[in-house]
Amino acid sequence: MSYLLVHDDREYLRAPGDELQTDLGVLDVPEDVEPGDVLETHLGEAFVVRRLRGPDLFNHFERTGAPMMPRDIGLVIGHTGVAAGDRVLDAGTGTGVLAAYLGRLRADVVTYEIDDGFADVARENMRLAGVTDRVDVRTGDLTAHLDDAVADGPFDAITLDTGDAPAVVERASDLLADGGHLAVYSPFVEGTREVVEAARAAGLVDVETYETIQREMDFGERGSRPSTAGVGHTGYLTFARRER
Repeated sequence: MSYLLVHDDREYLRAPGDELQTDLGVLDVPEDVEPGDVLETHLGEAFVVRRLRGPDLFNHFERTGAPMMPRDIGLVIGHTGVAAGDRVLDAGTGTGVLAAYLGRLRADVVTYEIDDGFADVARENMRLAGVTDRVDVRTGDLTAHLDDAVADGPFDAITLDTGDAPAVVERASDLLADGGHLAVYSPFVEGTREVVEAARAAGLVDVETYETIQREMDFGERGSRPSTAGVGHTGYLTFARRER
């Protein structure tokens, strides 16, 4: 399990045994470090140790692209009900934020990432999240390994963030356990329509799609209103379920 090392407005994610090098000095994170400990660099600068939380994964993981936003991850977890002991098939690992969240829920995750370099980064991120025993990052295109995935199944949930998601959804009935859930993220509405059509053709039920929009509020002297900064829209989430 990793921890945040905090000095004023600076935060660094490190695991026990790791080294931190900054302009404030160098320190080695002890193997027996605990939240609340104060560690000093060789220059005498103090860092407070803080327990890792889910949003810290999004803020501090090494990124290989745009990771799924926490609000979208919350919807995925809320609509699929993924919990401890569940088995999840994931594709489009990327930075690995979603897979790490699910692993921290104590679900067992098999996730496919087509890019070798991205997969290596995701494995390191899983180490920092403390979920290497829960999340199996595999290099490859899930659509080329669907028969293997069927043999590994059934899965309680499938989570997809890939352009070829419809090809996986077509096999959802073979991959999902009875009552298992599907969640597909897409940045474009065209891909979402293909996913919906594939889910219906596969005989899945409760097929529904949501656009995810969130607006931060600004509270100032002149008044209160939604912020004009940042991105409110992130994408589209489609959910479905396999009947018995």
